Amino acid sequence: MQPEIQEEEFAKETLERYAGCPASSFKSNLLLTNFPRYVDYFAKSRDVKVYEGSMFKVAHCEKEDVSILDFKIGSPAAALVVDLCSFLPVKASLLLGMCGGLRRRYQVGDYLVPVASIRGEGTSDFYFPPEVPALANFLMQKAVTQVLEDKKTTYHIGITYTTNMRFWEFNEEFKNFLKATKAQAIEMECATLFAASYKRKFTLGALLLISDLPLNSDGLKTKKRSESVFERFMADHVEKGIEVIKAAREMQSHHIKGAYHRNLGM
Repeated sequence: MQPEIQEEEFAKETLERYAGCPASSFKSNLLLTNFPRYVDYFAKSRDVKVYEGSMFKVAHCEKEDVSILDFKIGSPAAALVVDLCSFLPVKASLLLGMCGGLRRRYQVGDYLVPVASIRGEGTSDFYFPPEVPALANFLMQKAVTQVLEDKKTTYHIGITYTTNMRFWEFNEEFKNFLKATKAQAIEMECATLFAASYKRKFTLGALLLISDLPLNSDGLKTKKRSESVFERFMADHVEKGIEVIKAAREMQSHHIKGAYHRNLGM
């Protein structure tokens, strides 16, 4: 027996319920984030409306052709947002996330450009066997590094470890395992986003802000330190994300390798 509703229609209806706005409101460029404050900043700085549904918080800027969506935290939410948004005519998307830096030389406020992520979260197993790596989209990460280089911004390149365990900082066994992976950072969404976007042919990259240094004795992100990170770095993170999206679209217009054919009108 055939379902009463097809997958694309179901995805768009679900997105509308979760986002509180029509699917047609989304622009061709999409910023994804874990932080509702990023959406508020974007909306206030562009003088646009904020929409909020049962799960997501979003804003759309017609002038810049950019939407921003807060999908909350964790790999299941990351998988869901890609599955839903892959049915939209989005040409380029970028995660503006935060991560814990795992190298002594890193500083809070530095950027990290993940080229890949270790699939420690489990959700990505829904998309691919464990042997398949979770890689960021090459074109998007090329655009990220181009913008950071142009702005003479301090950044690092490496792999992240994606985990579903948020409260791990006092688990010595896990910390020893984490060190053995040689990952440069730890976070909770990238492996899922990269795997799901590869499966869905959804052009997605990431620009991560190092918000804490969890392996250092004084590096945990306390409530006070978290507030400081938002105050000092949020605006720059969002604005750089928009510049990355614009750079990526320019690359797509020149058919630079890395974009999916559907993003080139082919």
